[in-house]
Amino acid sequence: MMSIAAAAVWLILANVVAMFPSKDLHWRFAYGMIAIGVPILGWVTYQNGPWIGLILLAAGGSVLRWPLIYLTRWVRRVMGRS
Repeated sequence: MMSIAAAAVWLILANVVAMFPSKDLHWRFAYGMIAIGVPILGWVTYQNGPWIGLILLAAGGSVLRWPLIYLTRWVRRVMGRS
């Protein structure tokens, strides 16, 4: 249950910070949230199973959508060159 609570705090914090303006468009914050979110995602998946982990992964992806979009573009560009 603590893992779900940690994930909920992570999601709330990410949404609250996203509401405020930032000079670097929140990229430094996004990197920090990714670094914190990956272990929380593993913890939730370990304690609650893969389906809950996938739901949390989708929720995190919706919050951090721009890093995910840029990662997808980069992978497509790299795969297209080889």
